[in-house]
Amino acid sequence: MVAMTKRVKTFQIVLSDPTKTFYCGGDRVSGRIEVEVHEVTRVSAVKVLGLGCAKVEYAKGKQRCRQEAEYLRYEETLRLNDQPTDSDGSVVLRPGNKYEYTFGFELPQQGQLVSSYKGKFGYVHYYVKAKLERPQQPTLECKKPFEVEEPLDVNTPDLLSPTGGMKEKKVTCMFIPDGQVSLNAKIDRRGFCEGEDICINAKFENTCSRIVVPKAAIIAKHTYQANGRTKVFRQKLSSVRGNHIISGMCDAWQGKTIRVPKIKPSMLGCNIIRVEYALMIYVHIPGSEKLILELPLVIGTAGLGSRSNSVSSQEGSVSNSSQSWVSLRMLSDPPSYCDITRDCRLDQPLTPLLDDFDGEESPIFMNAPAFPFPPPPAYTEAEEEYSGNARMLPVC
Repeated sequence: MVAMTKRVKTFQIVLSDPTKTFYCGGDRVSGRIEVEVHEVTRVSAVKVLGLGCAKVEYAKGKQRCRQEAEYLRYEETLRLNDQPTDSDGSVVLRPGNKYEYTFGFELPQQGQLVSSYKGKFGYVHYYVKAKLERPQQPTLECKKPFEVEEPLDVNTPDLLSPTGGMKEKKVTCMFIPDGQVSLNAKIDRRGFCEGEDICINAKFENTCSRIVVPKAAIIAKHTYQANGRTKVFRQKLSSVRGNHIISGMCDAWQGKTIRVPKIKPSMLGCNIIRVEYALMIYVHIPGSEKLILELPLVIGTAGLGSRSNSVSSQEGSVSNSSQSWVSLRMLSDPPSYCDITRDCRLDQPLTPLLDDFDGEESPIFMNAPAFPFPPPPAYTEAEEEYSGNARMLPVC
């Protein structure tokens, strides 16, 4: 941030490593304060402050709820090297010169800070503030924000242990019992990082007369506390859905995946702001409330390994496998379906079967007329010998 007045030409903060995206507890924040003037200016003092605080503010009816919590405060008075000072410590800055005040301070150790955050009703900000004090002149100020990210490791036994649960709901129609819907779900661990897949194993049972739809979503829960009051904001981040389940039928998910999107890690150490995540597995029941099972998640900064490493290892294993089975290759390409002239189009339009009110998801359709698809064109493979006495076997 640059402040310019009639006398001061430049007043700004420059960090030593501008490419650094975030700092952690125990890191050193350093830089310089650059000052240039248009005319001779006397400066009483140049001060630098390192500040960090969390703030919550929202309206509850006619009342404004506000709360703050401080996590960083550092202050130092800077001096110019090789620059003469008066008895009161002031210096004279002259035009045509560029003056640099260097500073540096260490952040508190890990566990004493919380990560930077910006939400709907609150934020956690860290910044460096510089003050330029002049005799009989207003004090000039400028700020330079920086990000803090506290490490959160999900490789702990508690977060690596599986979790699950079971829920059921009795359905009624005009106060008459209409069966029930139940779900039983499990995931292999609670700790994840962005970009990782959550594998869901679940079983759904529908004994009511309605057609239900199983779904899953990753939910963020933001909790704000101010003036003894609590405000909660929930947000759906990503979702998947399964097939509809008709009356008297069951369905099962075996390793159905939902990917963790690009989100901030869980924030559990702040006194007035808390960010938690959960995997919500639920069943949409027309004309009734959803059957919901929530499994808590912890999104961390250090996971089981990057997805790129796991993908590359899988590609390497596939490559080795393909080399060991080099003899299994097709001698000719399969025939094309373009040669088939039979018309397989529907004679009737699709009929909506069930509207889904969750939003951003298409309704379910049914197709009354049944028709067979033609079988794929047949092709054959011949035998051919290769070096190493490898032989292509006929495919039945």
